[in-house]
Amino acid sequence: MDHDGSAKVRELLARGVRIPSPLTVHVGDEVDVARISADGVTIHPGCRIRGAGTVISAGVTLGAEGPVTLEDCHLGPRVQLKGGFFSRAVFLEGANMGLGAHVREGTLLEEEANGAHTVGLKQTILFPFVTLGSLINFCDCLMAGGTSRKDHSEVGSSYIHFNFTPDGTKATASLFGDVPRGVMLNQRPIFLGGQGGAVGPLTTGFGAVVGAGSILRDDVADDTFVLTPPAHGVSRPVTPHAHRKLRRVVERNVDYLANLVALHAWYTHVRAPFFAAQELGDLVFEGALAVLASARRERAARLTALVATVTPDDDARRELRERIGEVIAVLDEPSVPDGAAFLEALGSPTAGYVATIQQLPPDVAQAGVAWLQQIVDELRSRVAALVPSLSLYAG
Repeated sequence: MDHDGSAKVRELLARGVRIPSPLTVHVGDEVDVARISADGVTIHPGCRIRGAGTVISAGVTLGAEGPVTLEDCHLGPRVQLKGGFFSRAVFLEGANMGLGAHVREGTLLEEEANGAHTVGLKQTILFPFVTLGSLINFCDCLMAGGTSRKDHSEVGSSYIHFNFTPDGTKATASLFGDVPRGVMLNQRPIFLGGQGGAVGPLTTGFGAVVGAGSILRDDVADDTFVLTPPAHGVSRPVTPHAHRKLRRVVERNVDYLANLVALHAWYTHVRAPFFAAQELGDLVFEGALAVLASARRERAARLTALVATVTPDDDARRELRERIGEVIAVLDEPSVPDGAAFLEALGSPTAGYVATIQQLPPDVAQAGVAWLQQIVDELRSRVAALVPSLSLYAG
């Protein structure tokens, strides 16, 4: 048996894939070449492709700036991964990443989302057009906003989403924008200035502008400019697992999970036909659904782990400890409204996904927002009813 990848490389060359230096490219024995398009795919020198789940659609370019290691990723049409490591992630049409990227499981970049060089992502969801600068760590978050490649949400260079706490928990996922409004691709962009950061979990509204060097520790409302002052010096004893802002942390985690449920509904009811129209699109769609499922599992596991460290020294904390399993069950297997009125108005796709959504009449788009927001609101209400002592979403 040929274990050096050359047999698979020969198969790809025979199918018409462009590989300028085939002796430098390795393709694992487990890779199914039928899941790699022969239409305009280019694999530059030094690339390694592995994983039985790998899908590479038409027009994809790998390794234009440096070697790429691709592992069980699903790539839509015209994706460009210019150099780095990519594992169990999904990239939709026109998405691209620069040299030195390190992109891991649970990551989904939608149409034309992109990053410059040396960007780290894990459990990250970027809606269309979202742009990341260089030298960024943006794990455990979702970002939306913007209407085009000229009008997009932007994360400045050297930005960090702080997603790990001194207690070792990662119940810290942040929403930059939201799903119900963000999927309509008509919201004002969000700007996060460079050399800054955000301490999750938090929410940032559409149209927010955060000045360079700012460290966000609180939520930011829509259309708000924020320039945070330097932090004051603090010296005090460390109390492990104090959870001083427990209610807020639980709320933000529930919000994130509820938005993921809404996004899953959007994919299954709205986006599926658009994938079906693409070569290998059904396989890319499967990958996207798997990422969304992975994201929900990750967030549920992190919230459960956090609650396990909570000392049940009052009614609210005791109730949360006792009912976290029920909370997760509500978020894991939700009964969601089907959005029939919106879907009937949407009809069958006659153009590409982005064009179709952006051409929706305002009343139809608003009906879609209302449907998805109903999903989020109902899940929030059901969770709040399970732990009334914690007074979730009480204002």
